[in-house]
Amino acid sequence: MHFYYLDEAGCTGADLDNAEQPIFVLGGVSVRDEGWNASQQAVGDVISEYFGGNVPAGFELHAEELLSPNGAGPFAGHERDRRNQLAFDMLGVLNTRSHDVHLYGIDKARLAGIEDMPAGTEKMPYMLAYDCLLTYINWFVKHNLGRSARGMLIIDAKEGFHQAIERITAARRFEGTVAHRIKWIVEFTYPVDSRKNPMVQLSDLVVFCAKKFLEVDSGYRDGYPDAAKRFFAQCYAIIHDRIAHKSLVGRNGRGMDAVNTLLSDIQAAPRGQWKRRYGL
Repeated sequence: MHFYYLDEAGCTGADLDNAEQPIFVLGGVSVRDEGWNASQQAVGDVISEYFGGNVPAGFELHAEELLSPNGAGPFAGHERDRRNQLAFDMLGVLNTRSHDVHLYGIDKARLAGIEDMPAGTEKMPYMLAYDCLLTYINWFVKHNLGRSARGMLIIDAKEGFHQAIERITAARRFEGTVAHRIKWIVEFTYPVDSRKNPMVQLSDLVVFCAKKFLEVDSGYRDGYPDAAKRFFAQCYAIIHDRIAHKSLVGRNGRGMDAVNTLLSDIQAAPRGQWKRRYGL
């Protein structure tokens, strides 16, 4: 069994005109069931080293606190360079533990400009991204992990989206042409306590950094200092290298061309030669 964690950043529901959150990202990391304990230990070691072996009681890593201008929560007042290094060390676990990343970003302004939505879709970034990632993860398990492999989605519960998630999940598993149903994702669940699940915390960091970089590269954060722009580009470079299929995995089946075109048109993705622009 392979666990696929889903977290989000930049969610404003149906509000597509929020200047503070122009990009929405849904995604996370995946881990094999037999590798979960080792990955948990790897993340725990990174955090323990940062705090000199004295991790605050009840500690939970939130990327927004870690990477806020002056630090917040357990990171309040910590030097920026030190906090940045913790982000690099956490993301480094993706490589040392060979974790794959799955994510999909939406430029809300592009979505707002769509006049005619394909049948069965709505202008709700979370649900469009969720449906898109179901396609990607199902494809990934089927084509990369072997005939006996199966996936389990572990979703960071989002208030107000439970029924919609269940509706889309049921439709993708049981409706439409049999050949195009979701078959390699067999379980769906919500995390009980993210403080006890470091993969949820790592996924939070992944989607937060991806959102920030996509905002920078899309021109929404021109006011950021060059150092901040390069930092988020460095983070995204680590994340990007762990995505198996860089382009959109489209849905197959009758009537899916319009959906695939929509997902391609609204996708927030780096512009060409982005690594060179940021000196990477």
